[in-house]
Amino acid sequence: MSSSQNLPISDPPSSATGNAAWSSASSATPALRAFVARLTEFTRRAFTRRRPWYELVDRTAFSKPDSLSDATSRIRKNYNYFRVNYITLLSAVLAFSLLSHPFSLLTIVSLVAAWLFLYIFRAPDQPVVIGGRTFSDREILGILIILTVFVVFLTSVGSLLMSATLIGLGIVCVHGAFRDPEDLFLDDQEIPGTGLFSSFTGAATSAAVADVMARV
Repeated sequence: MSSSQNLPISDPPSSATGNAAWSSASSATPALRAFVARLTEFTRRAFTRRRPWYELVDRTAFSKPDSLSDATSRIRKNYNYFRVNYITLLSAVLAFSLLSHPFSLLTIVSLVAAWLFLYIFRAPDQPVVIGGRTFSDREILGILIILTVFVVFLTSVGSLLMSATLIGLGIVCVHGAFRDPEDLFLDDQEIPGTGLFSSFTGAATSAAVADVMARV
C-alpha cells in the first residue's frame, strides 16, 4: 500500500536588498516607459527633418570662406539647415568611440542606469536599502554626484567623451565653414527657440526635472 503526500512548496527566500532593488525597478517602470515613449516620438519627428545626405556632401557646393566672419556665418546657416544631420554625425562619432572602448561604454551605461533607477524614476516613497541600511534621497543624490564626478574627471571615460565630442564638433565646424549655403532654402527654417530640442526638453524631461528639484 502506498500513499502520496503533497509536499509544501514555498518561494525561495530573497534578501532585503534584492527586494528593494526589484521594487525600485518595478516602481520606475511606468515613468521610464513614458520617458522612452517621448524619446522615441521625438527621435521619429527629428529624423523627418533630416536633410538628404547628398546635399551635405555635394562637392560643387564647397568653397573657401572669404574671412572669419564669413566662415562663422556659414557655420550658423549650415547648422540651421543641417541640424539633424550634424547631430547624427556627432552621435555617430561618440558611438564609435564608445564601441571601440567597451569598458568605457559599460561604465557610462551603468552610470546612466544608476541615475535612472536609483533617483530620477524611483518613487519618492520607495527607499533604497543596501546592506541593511536605508539611504535617503539626499544621500543617494550625493553618492551619484560623487560617482559621476569620479567617472567623468578621474577616469579615462571623461577624456574619451571629450575627445570624441571635440572631433565631432571639429568635423561639423569644418564642413559648415567650407559648405557654401547660398543654394540652401533657409527662409523656411524654424524660428529661434522652436528648434530641434525645444519640444523634447519641454515635454520629455519636465516631469523628471520637477521630480529631481522636489527631492533636493
